Amino acid sequence: MKLKTGLMALALAMAGTTASAADYTLVVEPNYRPAQAQQIYQPLLDYLSAATGHNFKLKTSANYHVYWRDLRAGMKVDFAFEEEHFTGYRMGRLGFTPLVRTAEPTRYSLLADAMIAEEGVPGLIGRPVVSMPAPSMGNLLLGELYRNPIASPDIKSVASGWRDGVEMIFSQETDAAMVPNYIAQLYPNLVVVSESREFTGRTLSAAGTVPSDVREAVAEAMLKLHEDQATYEVLVELGTAQFVPANAADYAESEKLLSGVFGYKPRPSQAAPEELEQATIDLDDENLGGIEVTAGD
Repeated sequence: MKLKTGLMALALAMAGTTASAADYTLVVEPNYRPAQAQQIYQPLLDYLSAATGHNFKLKTSANYHVYWRDLRAGMKVDFAFEEEHFTGYRMGRLGFTPLVRTAEPTRYSLLADAMIAEEGVPGLIGRPVVSMPAPSMGNLLLGELYRNPIASPDIKSVASGWRDGVEMIFSQETDAAMVPNYIAQLYPNLVVVSESREFTGRTLSAAGTVPSDVREAVAEAMLKLHEDQATYEVLVELGTAQFVPANAADYAESEKLLSGVFGYKPRPSQAAPEELEQATIDLDDENLGGIEVTAGD
């Protein structure tokens, strides 16, 4: 009788957990082909599901053009893992909150073989250089490095992943490639021609529609990610040793890097006090970002 009662209690507890589980979407930058991204991030999704009791689904884009279009349109997602300039855009435009970031800051390196690297940055003018398409951070920083369009490399946005650019150096399809440092450090046989300034590490942020208890649970799980041996390969692929808490103040001016990108519109200047008194908010606005979370069956 006691065993039967115990099994019934366990079944009821499991049913309660299932009923309270909600579905959440995590969007990531298109640094991998969609099928490859699903494979790489699945262990992370499984880890978050086990740690929080909720269900997580990956959202990917075919390329950065689609990613930027969806971001500007305020496509509804719950969580985003991306570079600082995108995080700042979501925070300022869509009400996202930065939760955690990679412990290592972000830098980008222009890589080439030793012979070409000897000529320095000017030596690549007119030569093929591979990067992910705009508005990836690498592409935008490459544009900063060569501000004169007449004296710049032949930039080819043909890579479908950061590693592709490096492999194209070895296959002699390009003379150099712009890649994040966590990729550059994997190729000690190549030389860094130029290294970018430092940015806040890649960040996981949450939409304002995600309940606070879920945001806290996800953040806590991410901060403990490095303690789980089953997710070691995830950290290796993401190029980080662990995640640390994010500070919203670090992203206040981050979206400025996007200011020269096609489709970017500056935020309206702050209204005068008398205008604020008359302002109204449309609570039905579909472009606020995030999605409403409903409990699963």
